[in-house]
Amino acid sequence: MDDPRWEAVDHYLQSVLLAEDPVLEANLAASRAAGLPAIDVSPTQGALLRLLALALRATRILEVGTLGGYSTTWLARALPPGGRLVSLELEARHAEVAAANLARAGLDDRAEIRVGPAGASLAALVSSGAEAFDLVFLDADKPGNPGYFAQARKLTRPGGLIVVDNVVRDGQVVDVGSGDPAVLGSRGVLEAMGADPGVEVTALQTVGVKGYDGFAVALVRE
Repeated sequence: MDDPRWEAVDHYLQSVLLAEDPVLEANLAASRAAGLPAIDVSPTQGALLRLLALALRATRILEVGTLGGYSTTWLARALPPGGRLVSLELEARHAEVAAANLARAGLDDRAEIRVGPAGASLAALVSSGAEAFDLVFLDADKPGNPGYFAQARKLTRPGGLIVVDNVVRDGQVVDVGSGDPAVLGSRGVLEAMGADPGVEVTALQTVGVKGYDGFAVALVRE
């Protein structure tokens, strides 16, 4: 599902709202040159993540799914001096490209990439008693999202936010008979968020250069 107007509007919004950014453009170019999939957030989505982090006055951010570090860069730029971002990535090659991109952006002093299965990395953070995070961004494999959300709940401070990307799946999320693991994971995480009395949550459908999708946001109350 697509419409050329969606992409045209996204490009217009980017041109009037966001300044040209050679660092972010180099990030995407390096990721494409390394053969990483072009599934990064869009520039306007990256800007939204940064604004959320700034509004929270976040000093600690957790990201699940680094890819080439594009969204990581947007988020890390919102941190004050002494702030910390931890990003979890399964693929060592992706982490290598992301680390180079973060170093080029001058953010390697505040952004740490941990390589390995996200579930295990999240469990290690929980068991180690890691200091709570202000903002958590879930953007890794979609079948894992219900489990990632459960762990993120334990790692997010009251008043913090958990953002889950790609929950609409071209509208397939409404298909109760779907056997697609990504759709099942999206339905599972949305149902878990909706059933959790300790959060307030909403989800929005989106269109644009990334096609038809959406994201969910949970405010942790307790």
